[in-house]
Amino acid sequence: MALVPCQVLRVAILLSYCSILCNYKAIEMPSHQTYGGSWKFLTFIDLVIQAVFFGICVLTDLSSLLTRGSGNQEQERQLKKLISLRDWMLAVLAFPVGVHTTVLPFILIEMRTSHHAYPSRSSGLAAICTFSVGYILWVCWVHHVTGMWVYPFLEHIGSGARIVFFGSTTILMNFLYLLGEVLNSYIWDTQRSMEEEKEKPKLE
Repeated sequence: MALVPCQVLRVAILLSYCSILCNYKAIEMPSHQTYGGSWKFLTFIDLVIQAVFFGICVLTDLSSLLTRGSGNQEQERQLKKLISLRDWMLAVLAFPVGVHTTVLPFILIEMRTSHHAYPSRSSGLAAICTFSVGYILWVCWVHHVTGMWVYPFLEHIGSGARIVFFGSTTILMNFLYLLGEVLNSYIWDTQRSMEEEKEKPKLE
């Protein structure tokens, strides 16, 4: 049995993200006062994604506790929708985007403590590509409006190099999605194998 129940752990992680976001917004930085504010930066967007994801995890836990033993089919349907949303967010956003920051340990703990059903590979890759291209277009729009790139090194490379860089980041995000899918399968296939081994009758 885990020393800290996963439900309590999720609440603690959610509160930590809320605290980080509040402190982040309180920091007086010139870049936060310009067009786009904190939303220009992938780090801030990732913090919001993680907070929303763990918020959904906590809401799913609460719904599960309330639904358990009630026999209410409507509540069970709503719970299944929440679980599907939680799993989709982990697969498409929380893991691939979270890998580039220090939030990865929290995501790995979540993957280890709860089984998550990944969407079909085609729909998952389409979703992460949409996110990646959307963020790239947002960065380009900020440059169009302000004349400055969100990330200063983009000022010092040519247009061709920028296209290669943006294409490479999109490919990397696809790779991270596939890595999360493989890792999730490995964790739960290993867990299932261990449980099956325990259930086998011992030979005398």
